[in-house]
Amino acid sequence: MNAHEHRRLLGLGPEDLDGHTIEELSEYLEAGRLPADPLIDESAGCQIALDALERLRGLTPQLLAADTAAEPEADELWVQRILTDITLDARAGRRIPIASAAPNADAGITEGAVRGLIRSAERAVPGALLGKCTLEGDVTQVGEPVRVRAEMSVPFGASIAELAEQVRTQIRAHLTAHTTLNVTAVDVVIQDIQYTPRQTENGQ
Repeated sequence: MNAHEHRRLLGLGPEDLDGHTIEELSEYLEAGRLPADPLIDESAGCQIALDALERLRGLTPQLLAADTAAEPEADELWVQRILTDITLDARAGRRIPIASAAPNADAGITEGAVRGLIRSAERAVPGALLGKCTLEGDVTQVGEPVRVRAEMSVPFGASIAELAEQVRTQIRAHLTAHTTLNVTAVDVVIQDIQYTPRQTENGQ
C-alpha cells in the first residue's frame, strides 16, 4: 500500500500532524525512526498516525484479501473503519485535567492522547484490534464518573469473552497508570470477526 492510499485511509493532512505529511511519516517509519526527529517524536498527532501505519503494515495481504472477498458489497471494510477511527484520535479533543496534591498545579492530558492509551491495550492481547474509542462523561472535571467504550475486531475462532476481558483489564491498567480519571465502567463491543482465506475456503 503506497503513501497515497495510507493518506486516503487515515484521512490525515499536515494540519493534523503538526505540519508533517503521511508520506514523511511513512518514510520515517521505514527508516526505523532514524535519525530521530524531535518534531515528529514529540507530536502527539504524529505518534498516533505512526502507530496507525504500523498497525496497517502488520495486517497481512492475505487477511486484507479475505476481508475484501467476504464483504464485496460493504460500504467500508473493517480495516478502513479502524483506521478512520484512529484518524479521529489524532485530534486533541477535550483537555482532561490530572488531579495533583501540589498547590496551583495545572497538569492535563488531551482526550486524543487518552484514546491512544486505550487503543494501546491491544498490544498486550494478540489478535485484538481496537477501533472507535469514546469517553462518556464530563472528563474536563476531576472526579466525575467516566464510562469507556471501545469497539473491537477479533479473529475467527477466538474466545470473544476471554479477549474482551483481557482488553478490558489492559484498558483499566493503562488509564490507572497514566490518568486520574474516575472510570466507572469499560465496555468492549465486538464489531467485526476477522476471517483468514483458509477459513473462508473451508467454510469454517
